[in-house]
Amino acid sequence: MSRLFNYGDDVLLCEVGKERTYLVALEAGGRLHSSRGIVEHEDLVGSPPGSEVVTNIGARFLALRPRIGERMFKVRRRTQIVYPKDAGWLVIALDLRPGIRVLEMGTGSGAFTLLLGQFVGPEGRVYTFDRREEFLENAMYNVARAGMADRVEGRVLSAGEPFPVSDVDAAFLDLPEPWEAIEAARAALAPGAPLALIVPTAEQLKRAVETLEAEGFSRTEIVELFERRVLVRQREGVRPSERMVGFTAYLVGARAPA
Repeated sequence: MSRLFNYGDDVLLCEVGKERTYLVALEAGGRLHSSRGIVEHEDLVGSPPGSEVVTNIGARFLALRPRIGERMFKVRRRTQIVYPKDAGWLVIALDLRPGIRVLEMGTGSGAFTLLLGQFVGPEGRVYTFDRREEFLENAMYNVARAGMADRVEGRVLSAGEPFPVSDVDAAFLDLPEPWEAIEAARAALAPGAPLALIVPTAEQLKRAVETLEAEGFSRTEIVELFERRVLVRQREGVRPSERMVGFTAYLVGARAPA
């Protein structure tokens, strides 16, 4: 990849001193229209990441290459997405690494699919399934925009139906009723491979864990995570922000039986 922006690249524009951001795909004759003015795409071509661009009304933006977490938040959404604070724990629970084959049930908008695709790399494979064809089509659009269509296969499938893959290295279930797909996931996983779930309520968590135990999974662990930013100000000093990302879901990790 060139160190300079060119047409076809995705650019994250971040307003200086603000939290407002825009993700744009550079194209000839393109322009970003926003409440903070207009940015001509041609003004970004040939500039390096980290450079500054000024809109027609004087607003200043930094031009950066988007990180995977920023891509996840900027996907075209049809459903709720996995928050970055949860995604980090899931990456470790699933032992994601280049070249492996991963199964995902509950594609949704495809935000977590992007993270899976980045970790498995061009030599790996992500098999993602959703029962809603319109969700899957939207997710595959997001995957293609991120340049990962070469490593992600999507298919319509209902929870509980057998997966058309076997001996996969990891599986992730993002379902309101994950217990419906745990038996099928066990059949598709390699012996001892990791399974991770994201579960929204305590009642669903209890039934999911009971099903894991019944299917022979071991080393089950459950966590919930909270994220609070810290404000560092020269005059007011350092203190935690009043706002935080609180409960989003229960995260579950387990190992498949032999």
